[in-house]
Amino acid sequence: MLSWPVDPVRAVSARSVPESGGTPVAYEMKWDGFRAIVWRTTHGVRIQSRQGADLTRFFPDLLSPLAAALPAKTVLDGELLVWDAQRGRCSFWMLQRRLTAGRGLPEIVRKYPAHLVAFDLLRDGRGVELLDQSLTTRRAKLHRLLRGAPSQIVICPHTGDRAIALRWLRDLGVAGVEGIVIKPAASPYRPGSPMWTKVRARDTAEYVIGGVTGALEHPVTLLLGRFDDHGVLRYAGQTHPVKAEHRQDLARTLRGLPFRGPGAGHPWPCPLPPAWTGNFADRQPLPFIPVEPAVVAEVEVDTALDGPFGRVRHHGRLVRIRLDLHPNDVTTGYSAPRSTPLAH
Repeated sequence: MLSWPVDPVRAVSARSVPESGGTPVAYEMKWDGFRAIVWRTTHGVRIQSRQGADLTRFFPDLLSPLAAALPAKTVLDGELLVWDAQRGRCSFWMLQRRLTAGRGLPEIVRKYPAHLVAFDLLRDGRGVELLDQSLTTRRAKLHRLLRGAPSQIVICPHTGDRAIALRWLRDLGVAGVEGIVIKPAASPYRPGSPMWTKVRARDTAEYVIGGVTGALEHPVTLLLGRFDDHGVLRYAGQTHPVKAEHRQDLARTLRGLPFRGPGAGHPWPCPLPPAWTGNFADRQPLPFIPVEPAVVAEVEVDTALDGPFGRVRHHGRLVRIRLDLHPNDVTTGYSAPRSTPLAH
């Protein structure tokens, strides 16, 4: 029997879209938001995070629309989103701002209203649990339930056509669609189980190396940045551990580049705060070795970008060093990343 908090079904990462092998599957857009389980009770609405935290107070603008759309006893699975009209895409950064805004929350809610994209129904309005029913059946009931729902609540687009899913993966990253999720059409809903597959849209982009973890002669990961309009190197993200075959050439390139900048030193605090790295789980700062921002790296990243300087939320993968590019050309207003055809 469902009870708060429920552990949502999980999605396992894959680098490319698998063939279905003749088994019917549903492809859904993967959004740049907060996973959420919505509980409609006789007393109102509660919103649960993927980790089981109560997010209700951070989304006051969704409580009335959800209460209007959902009968008591309903439980559904979905994604909380905030749309940044200026950038023309979903804003994970503005979602996070809600969690830390304190007294400023009403103003953020007013400027950046939230939406819920629903993609699964765990319990219907009669109190009947649907976990053992197929995804196809649950989706059909979700469509009937949300017919005529307020505009803040929509159903996640899905398709059974792999070619359409590949187009989503290729074309929609600019709007904040992180990728796609592949779900067996006949599958039940097993809380906490890795039953789905996710494929993120990935691009390559250029960044300036501003630091390394490990040692200069044996770099483990790279800390990446871009220059803003005032020439300040803004932190943009971190790579996964550099492959062994790249470390020797990288160490040779970075040799002699420990930071010798003027004034107070490197523009990034050392160690990096957890808020910079997104390391909220254990909240440990990240020690690193600052280097002169003189080398450009081409990095494979996904499309999840945060904040006004486009910080990459997930670790990237070093593709190559670009000695043909000047660091001053790599700015926060740099041209859009180039899509990498990983979906074929």
